[in-house]
Amino acid sequence: MYQRTRYDLKQELNTIKASALYKDERIILSDQKPNILVSYPAGAPPREVLNFCSNNYLGLANHPAIVRAAQLALDSHGFGLSSVRFICGTQDLHKALEQRIAAFYETDDAILYSSCYDANGGLFESLLSADDVIITDTLNHASIIDGIRLCKAKRFLYEHSDMQALEQKLAQAREGTDIWDHTGLGKEPVPARNILVATDGVFSMDGDIAQLDRIVELANRYDALVMVDESHATGFLGRTGRGAIEHCGVLGQVDIITSTLGKAMGGAMGGFTAARKEIVEILRQRSRPYLFSNSLAPNLVAAGIAAFDLVSQSDDLRERLMENTRHFRSAMTKLGFDIIESVHPIVPVLFRKFDNDAQLAVTVSKALYDEGIYVIGFSFPVVPKGQARIRVQISAAHTTGHIDACVAAFAKVGRAHGIIR
Repeated sequence: MYQRTRYDLKQELNTIKASALYKDERIILSDQKPNILVSYPAGAPPREVLNFCSNNYLGLANHPAIVRAAQLALDSHGFGLSSVRFICGTQDLHKALEQRIAAFYETDDAILYSSCYDANGGLFESLLSADDVIITDTLNHASIIDGIRLCKAKRFLYEHSDMQALEQKLAQAREGTDIWDHTGLGKEPVPARNILVATDGVFSMDGDIAQLDRIVELANRYDALVMVDESHATGFLGRTGRGAIEHCGVLGQVDIITSTLGKAMGGAMGGFTAARKEIVEILRQRSRPYLFSNSLAPNLVAAGIAAFDLVSQSDDLRERLMENTRHFRSAMTKLGFDIIESVHPIVPVLFRKFDNDAQLAVTVSKALYDEGIYVIGFSFPVVPKGQARIRVQISAAHTTGHIDACVAAFAKVGRAHGIIR
């Protein structure tokens, strides 16, 4: 029977490869830091390259305090719990981290997951039903999209960061959706029971920041809840690192916050939802990824607590990250590269002005690797057609020399391929 399946899978794999969308895994032979040892292609001799595609925004992935906290937890709390949280998988460390997260984001409570993907996957179906409406940005992360698909609530999409379109969807949901669902004009429209606006705080492919001040304002006007995924913002965006919510001046005004420990906050594993008391309580009762997945390992939880301690004690890493970001963005703009304007350390270098944009994203990323710069090219379906790019990610661990070397490599390769003059 597998012969038929094998044939179909091989055909699909060949199509992926022919479209230049096949994802090779580069083998890293060192810890996560700005200069890493990589074997690529498979079997090639290892070489040191500068890493500009990691989510290690604050450089905490190998910070001594975080490593030490994880080591101590292995001794004091063991390796694993072999249980879900509600049976025998909740330690004092889990509750301590949840309280730390809730205090950090000024919410009533927080709940831990194995990843933010799971946090988003277990959110919507736990809270909403067919009588409710979710309104979601078209560029939201796949985890939000997949979480919404599991939910029976009606789904409205609004064009990326288009506040006029968002208000139209809010009005439609509040006035009643039956007419729009083609049930005819013979029935009175039934307004949504609950409305939830879902958005990324920072959009991972563009590095732009959601207009959370406007979103919260509109949600309040139409009596809707707001959910924000802060995965690419927690720990470093905003004056004290409390994310896009703080950056936009709405800290304490967002109903549901999801995020990760797997990016700026040490870069290992773990996600969370921080929200109002009743929301977190219902998630503990109904959220399937929480109820049916093993508890987060104690060493990862202890490392998470240490990460929140570090970002709360000093602004030095945040300031260094933002200075590195300004330096890189300014230099690339002066060279003539097409980048999306923002203050975020995600810096997409776009090839949208070229007909062969997808091919350029692959070719240029490989040429940059030859120059000692490790970046990845993205094209459709990861990003919209005609919007292929290389996503550069800046870290506080990068030195000025690292940034300058990356810019110089882009300049050399960009001129060689006719992208800049």
